Amino acid sequence: MIYRINYPTILFIITQFFFLQNLNAETPNSSSAENSQVITQTENMHKAVASSGDAIQQFVHARFSERRNMLNQWPASIEELDRLVAYVNNNELYTDGSGQTYILKNDEKLFSYPNEQVIETWPSDLSQVTLVNTLRKALSFGQAKVRLQSEDASQRLEAIEILENNLSELDTAMVNALYLNETNNKVKARLEQLKARLDYSSTDVLVKIQAVKVLKQSNRPDVLALVEQELQQPNLNPELKAALVDAKSSIKTRLQASEWTGHVFSGLSTASILLLAALGLAITYGLLGVINMAHGELIMIGAYTTYVVQSLFKTHFSGYVDWYLIAAIPAAFVVSALIGMLIERTVIRPLYGRQLETLLATFGVSLILMQLVRMIFGAQNVEVSNISWLSGGISITPSLMLPYNRIAIIVFTVAVFLFLVYLLNKTRFGLFVRAVTQNRQMARAVGIRSSRIDMLAFGLGSGLAGLAGCALAQVGNVGPDLGQNYIIDAFLVVVIGGVGQVWGAVLAALGLGISGTVLEIGMGAVLAKIILLVLVILFIQKRPQGLFAIKGRFVE
Repeated sequence: MIYRINYPTILFIITQFFFLQNLNAETPNSSSAENSQVITQTENMHKAVASSGDAIQQFVHARFSERRNMLNQWPASIEELDRLVAYVNNNELYTDGSGQTYILKNDEKLFSYPNEQVIETWPSDLSQVTLVNTLRKALSFGQAKVRLQSEDASQRLEAIEILENNLSELDTAMVNALYLNETNNKVKARLEQLKARLDYSSTDVLVKIQAVKVLKQSNRPDVLALVEQELQQPNLNPELKAALVDAKSSIKTRLQASEWTGHVFSGLSTASILLLAALGLAITYGLLGVINMAHGELIMIGAYTTYVVQSLFKTHFSGYVDWYLIAAIPAAFVVSALIGMLIERTVIRPLYGRQLETLLATFGVSLILMQLVRMIFGAQNVEVSNISWLSGGISITPSLMLPYNRIAIIVFTVAVFLFLVYLLNKTRFGLFVRAVTQNRQMARAVGIRSSRIDMLAFGLGSGLAGLAGCALAQVGNVGPDLGQNYIIDAFLVVVIGGVGQVWGAVLAALGLGISGTVLEIGMGAVLAKIILLVLVILFIQKRPQGLFAIKGRFVE
């Protein structure tokens, strides 16, 4: 039997065989092809960012995979990444159908990005840029990764702070490598703490004990919680248990020290506000002998003036809203001073020498001012937003944060006090005030117009109350009853410090502010206030003239 060879068929089979071989060879390398595609996408993203000059816009326009690639290798500056994180965390990042990026501030003002122009007519298809949990984690780690590459040690410390809040996602080998390569001692100590927290998850008891000895130097509340949780575990190794008990005691001591430092700082900021409120009262009460029950309402007027200035800036100068406080400070002083001088000329002057009638009259003025404010602004509290450059604070330890706004209040109070000391001791006006305070009739005899000095001094004291209101607006809401919360404490400062004595007011404000805050820690606000008032009464009985007695005699 003769077989004839079909050459076309053989050729077709051979061709198909080689085709299948090539196909199988390409299939295992699909991942490398994908990787090369990712690299190409990343390179294209970098080129796009370089051409547009703004990575945030590129991030908004990008797809999921492109966003993840950008976060793995951020193509722009650290500051730009920080802005992106802030926008996402505050839910301020928006876009529309055309791809334009917007920033929504306080849910009321829409700005274009990046030129930050106010958008009067909002797009109908405006939508918020939201991230899934995977991208949010990638965003946090991307921020940490960029900061870890910084030459600034503070940037690397901030990166470690981010890593400490994502322990479950960390790689021990990466942390060990960072620890070995770090040269800054402070950063290295933080990395050692981070490494110890990861090492504690080891099954080796010796590794755990060594990790606990390192964590003993920590001052983080979450580390204390970890130690306390481990101490509750049954059948603990005796050496490990002893190390945990020692670490618990050490960490607890540090946290208590931080807590007390925070309370003292809070008391110091409260004392600063009390001093601002009491300085004006010390001048008016020391000069005129008038118990001005409307002094608290002058504080309230200063706070509402701050609110009005802020509203004007939001409406007419939206681009400079972060600087409204520079205009609010003199405005609060002037408005309160003018109202104070008006009260002195119309209500107090006809009642000089009649203290009971003056007290009742000023109490009536305080009620009138509160009702006027309720009629104009409503009975509800109004909010004075904190300016951006006073937001946040200085992190001393993980459990101790000193807010910028309270630091600013302390610095502002010191500046006002120094200016007042200069005004009273180094100027002609201050000389006249001191002369009238010590001996009114003798001052009149040498040609001092005591009535004019009374009015100007009362205006100065009222203006200082307005400054206190401006400071109070930065740490709380503003309401018609704001001044009533501080008037009694202000009078206590004046009485304890000595009538008309500025330095006495300083010491009294510090004593009342810090002691009141410290007493509230262990016994509550109500009981602390009762004990403080009892101590004040005992002090007045022992020394009725106050810490500093006035020189000379008050002669009407």
